[in-house]
Amino acid sequence: MSRLIGRNRLTRALFFGALDLVWIGLAIYIAFLLRFDGRISPNYAARLWIYWGIALALKLPIFALQGLYRMSWAYVSLEDLLAVLRAATLSSLLLGMVLFFLGRESSLFSDFPRSVLIIDYLLTISFIGGFRLWKRIYLRLRSRGVRPGRPALIVGAGDAGEQLARNMLSERASGWSPIGFVDDDPAKRGLSLHGLPVLGTRADLPQIIKAYNIELVLVALPAVRGRVIRQIVTLAREAGVPKIEILPGIHELLSGQVSLSQVREVQPEDLLGRDPVQIDSREISCYLKGKRVLVTGAAGSIGRELSRQVLKFAPARLALLDQDETALFLLGNELSRVFPSDQTAIMPVLADVRDAAKISQVFSAERPEIIFHAAAYKHVPVMEAQPEEAIKTNVRGTRLLAQAALESGAEKFLLISTDKAVRPSSVMGASKRVAELIMQALATQRATSFFAVRFGNVLGSRGSVIPILQEQIKRRGPVTITHPGMKRYMMAISEAVALVLQAGALGQGGEVFVLDMGRPVKILDLARELIRFSGYEPEVDIPIVFSGARPGEKLFEDLLSAEEGTEATRHEKIYVTRLSTSWEPRALFEASGQLEQAAERGDREAVLAGLRELVPTYRPQVIDAPVSVGAPLVGAQDAGAPDRAGTRPAPTSSGEIHPKNGGGR
Repeated sequence: MSRLIGRNRLTRALFFGALDLVWIGLAIYIAFLLRFDGRISPNYAARLWIYWGIALALKLPIFALQGLYRMSWAYVSLEDLLAVLRAATLSSLLLGMVLFFLGRESSLFSDFPRSVLIIDYLLTISFIGGFRLWKRIYLRLRSRGVRPGRPALIVGAGDAGEQLARNMLSERASGWSPIGFVDDDPAKRGLSLHGLPVLGTRADLPQIIKAYNIELVLVALPAVRGRVIRQIVTLAREAGVPKIEILPGIHELLSGQVSLSQVREVQPEDLLGRDPVQIDSREISCYLKGKRVLVTGAAGSIGRELSRQVLKFAPARLALLDQDETALFLLGNELSRVFPSDQTAIMPVLADVRDAAKISQVFSAERPEIIFHAAAYKHVPVMEAQPEEAIKTNVRGTRLLAQAALESGAEKFLLISTDKAVRPSSVMGASKRVAELIMQALATQRATSFFAVRFGNVLGSRGSVIPILQEQIKRRGPVTITHPGMKRYMMAISEAVALVLQAGALGQGGEVFVLDMGRPVKILDLARELIRFSGYEPEVDIPIVFSGARPGEKLFEDLLSAEEGTEATRHEKIYVTRLSTSWEPRALFEASGQLEQAAERGDREAVLAGLRELVPTYRPQVIDAPVSVGAPLVGAQDAGAPDRAGTRPAPTSSGEIHPKNGGGR
């Protein structure tokens, strides 16, 4: 596939280069004809050929450097035409300088008319730019003669909406015809973009939908809050629109370009979105661009999004490590399609983080400079039943990777941790706290910067609350929740990963960062919202059943314990904990080594005792509750917990701790 894409790019470059050669020659010839009133004397004919050779030698390389041979012919934009202008201006200035020096050295060009250079410059812009623009004009004119598609309305007349409208007008096969925009900026009302009017504001949606018989509402607001999306969806549905689609958020868009192919149906996650997260891309680029990066657990929900976002910062090489062969294959294919192979080498690595020999081989071959460790076992009930497996992956796997990073001289090692590591009530949470302790112990070595990022539940991950609830709603219930008081902090995967990358720029070594994940979401309220989103009435059309919290679950999760507290960083959504540990590195590794040995023996009691020794705050918790029904349950481990751990801040009224209040109660 990459070879085919490469051949297509080369063919396009050769095609445009050959045509530019013709246009440059034609511009020069016409410039001479115009300057000399249609007759080129023999004295100037020789100069014409010399001028033509110099012009070609200068213009074609400059055109290539300015990206003129990477343009999409059918979607030429204003930026592309500005690139043509820059290329023509730069090449003409250099050509003028060459002619000036030739005029001083040779009588052949001493009296060369400057008007030829000016006319050539203007004609070059006209020919090169006009040729690239004509196909887009042709497609637009042809589309006007085609029977209009079904009426669509675009919400948002900003950059994203403008690009989406332009793409829809060019896509004849889409079957949709945009009739205008809706935008809350009153200054835009009555204006038009690409001939499409701004018809009103969001409040006017019902009237506009009915007046124009709108069949599709496209929300082109990639940085908008979930509350706004909920209002748009409600208004559109009440007005009878059969189809509502949305552009993904700013962190999900893999490039700056917006097209109709990127829109998707509105998902429940969109309705729960928070304020858009702002990151400093320059800071992130400083530690990722041109580096060799390793992502473990790459085929999981967090790992996939990490891989996508890391690639936007142009690392030299990205190694994708996972033990799931099929998921790894699909991820590699997806990323290779989207990102050019000449920018980043993408290397899928099939490996188990618990395999010491394999991990050593991977580090020898890949020599990663930056490691994002997202591989972990996450499901609380499964780990309660098999605690030794949690130790093998979450503790041993972390230690092996961290030691390999230290021995290979890696620059940064970032552990994805979880809010369940705070005063853990589950084996999974306790094992992740041990992983944090390992990070802190190795941070004293100073050769590699080790740090962790805690966050809570992410929306849409595999086995998380929303897919489970959707499946139950699809079957018309019952919707099964473990406890009516269950609350969880939630964040979109793309936003959580963006903050993880930002934390990577902040980490110096030994820190445990905490993400501000906003206010907690009550699982019961979430279930009711999803039932309404699906067109039903909760507890009328679809019953809700409380089955009781299970071993290892908490009603509330904390990102901090009361004694930890936080300090602000230069990013408003990222805090650093004031963690202290009584463990000396040598004693810690002896105790964790004994824990690993107990796990290898399958000694459950020794594993639990080892966890209690390493994590004194570990308190297994069981909540008395009604007898569980047979349906899948939505509880702590299901509430969006990332495939490879997560983190978030907590409420203040129910014993929860939020980073902004310094960890106090």
